[in-house]
Amino acid sequence: MSLLNWLGFLFLAALAFGAAGHALLRKSDSRSALGWVTVCLLFPLAGPTLYILFGVNRVRRSASRMRQEIKAMVSSEHLAFTSTSTTINSAALHRSFRQLDTVGRNILKTPLVGGNCVEPLFNGDEAYPQMLLAINQAQKSVYLSTYIFATDAIGRLFIDALARAVARGVEVRVLIDGLGEKYSWPLASRVLKKKAVPTALFTPPKIFIPELHINLRNHRKILLVDDTFGFTGGMNISQKHVLSEQPRSPITDIHFILRGPIVGQLRETFLDDWIFTTKEPLDVTTTTPDPTGDCLCRAVIDGPDKNEPLKTLLAGIISAAQTSIRIMTPYFLPPRSVLFALKSAQYRGVNVQIILPKLNNLPFIHWATQHILEDLLDAGLTIAYQPAPFAHTKLLLVDDCYVHLGSANLDSRSLRLNFEMTLEVFDRCLSDTLTQHFDSIMSQSALATIAELQSRSLPTRLRDAFFWIFNPYL
Repeated sequence: MSLLNWLGFLFLAALAFGAAGHALLRKSDSRSALGWVTVCLLFPLAGPTLYILFGVNRVRRSASRMRQEIKAMVSSEHLAFTSTSTTINSAALHRSFRQLDTVGRNILKTPLVGGNCVEPLFNGDEAYPQMLLAINQAQKSVYLSTYIFATDAIGRLFIDALARAVARGVEVRVLIDGLGEKYSWPLASRVLKKKAVPTALFTPPKIFIPELHINLRNHRKILLVDDTFGFTGGMNISQKHVLSEQPRSPITDIHFILRGPIVGQLRETFLDDWIFTTKEPLDVTTTTPDPTGDCLCRAVIDGPDKNEPLKTLLAGIISAAQTSIRIMTPYFLPPRSVLFALKSAQYRGVNVQIILPKLNNLPFIHWATQHILEDLLDAGLTIAYQPAPFAHTKLLLVDDCYVHLGSANLDSRSLRLNFEMTLEVFDRCLSDTLTQHFDSIMSQSALATIAELQSRSLPTRLRDAFFWIFNPYL
């Protein structure tokens, strides 16, 4: 064998064993590690190439770099928001709250904040008028972050309200996801800038491959007005949410208006995202909003730069449930830890109910979901499909006292790839209101059955299983 052949052999061996070693050290799932090690060793050129392209977790690496950039640009004092006077000691909580609070406190390392008021706003019919009123009455600041900002009739109302606020001398900042804004034309960022509204795009895709950023999406929905009002939930800005206008492809959802010290945690999150995107630190000298209610809240800030706190929290809360779990989500492809926790809860005697949309705007996710439902139904969970229109609502209700709301879906994209913000709320009144809504939807929904799933044709079952394979990327 010639020297050149020996060098080629050594190069391929080093490449194969190097990629295999990287997979062994970096992959948290043993099956994934075994698969990549096998591919790299059996195909010493193609295997490592495929691993470099698709196996290396660039999402977390890129997100971690983003986080380091933020820390380098601004000191922690710019991001700190004082709320110690309203934090709640675990020992002071009602006994029914204590175990669920312990889960969040230990995972997130942050206490509950008291003195808040959290009210649900159903669909754009209720949410948008309140949001527009708050913007029109703003005196100091308006901060808005959204994934989709449509430039339809309702979007134009928001654009005009923001422009008027700027003209009044209000400090306005709008942050739109760089990929999410492409859902509408003309682009909202261009219209806003023409009206002199300070606007930025979060990691917009660019022509060059290193800047495509298909992942690393900012899926958070935040509106803050004068450090007094906060709005969050799962609703984008789009005419499709105004059901009274009978839009094409209507979407139901729930947004929430917040008052009290928890608004400070939302503001801190927005400032963090804004500083990274624009390199512009804003003047954050402010006071904690005054207590206005009895809700106990904790913000959950999740993203690929963190160690999956939301996924761990959801599994922990489900595992701590004592009597009931109610889930409403548009996309249901949870990680195995959450699936196991749901089945375990049902086996412990907890009543687990899940409502999914019968009509899904992403059919391939509906197909993939069907592949996993039979196992859950066999464990005794109740799963139902609510009728059209498409339901974009994201809720987790536990033990008639705990509400988890926000922007995150129960899928890998939200729990692993996106920047999300959710909220833990301990409040029986809010839980009762949302439970009534949940039960009302359940009464109108069609129950999924094992017999129905087993009656699917072989091509349909193969299709569903095929799309389920891509669960980590859907």
